[in-house]
Amino acid sequence: MRKTAIATLVLAGLGLSACQPEQKKPEEVKLEGTEQQQAYGLGVSVGQFIDQKLDSQEQVDIKLDRDLVIKGFIDAITAESKMSEQEIRTVLTALDGQVNEKQQALADKQSEANLAEGQAFLEKNATREGVMVTESGLQYEVLEQGEGEKPAAEDTVKVHYLGTLLDGTKFDSSYDRDEPAVFPLNRVISGWTEGVQLMNVGSKYKFYIPAELAYGERATGKITPNSTLIFEVELLDIEDSSK
Repeated sequence: MRKTAIATLVLAGLGLSACQPEQKKPEEVKLEGTEQQQAYGLGVSVGQFIDQKLDSQEQVDIKLDRDLVIKGFIDAITAESKMSEQEIRTVLTALDGQVNEKQQALADKQSEANLAEGQAFLEKNATREGVMVTESGLQYEVLEQGEGEKPAAEDTVKVHYLGTLLDGTKFDSSYDRDEPAVFPLNRVISGWTEGVQLMNVGSKYKFYIPAELAYGERATGKITPNSTLIFEVELLDIEDSSK
């Protein structure tokens, strides 16, 4: 009886009660105590997880009937599943395979497009006045020239920086955090390791980093595979490793 009541509430709350016999509208949910908040929070958490999973599948053009997803959830909590555990494992394994295959195809397509876009951008950018190109293909221009020392690859540096994609999308910024970044120069992407060594303390450079000197075919956050990256970097200090 208790599970049936839960199912009725779920159906009504999700707008599916029109498919059921006419019934009294449930009262508004009141969260008056810890146990009620915990119960409601658990339901919201499950719903958010399912919604995010469906959204990620729809991004690769796999669209499942959300009403049936909800019905499956209700049948599970009322012990009325129409499928065996083995059948469920089989179809969901196949679904995961479909999603992974389409995600990989999408990533490959994005990677190829990024590579072509990056190469075209760098070829044109290299012709601009003030842009210099190193033997590795790293491009940079001096925005402000400092007079301090230059770091070595083994040094730890303190920098402020802004990172963007070619379309101007910002993916990282120490300025936004209002806190400079401190890191060993030989433990970052090779474009940074090479580029920051060109700078004197007090300088501000702009780097145009080809994908092979950045994250290559890896994706991270807003950075998709084979992305060319642009960084504005201020070299604030070289940390004293003896401290």
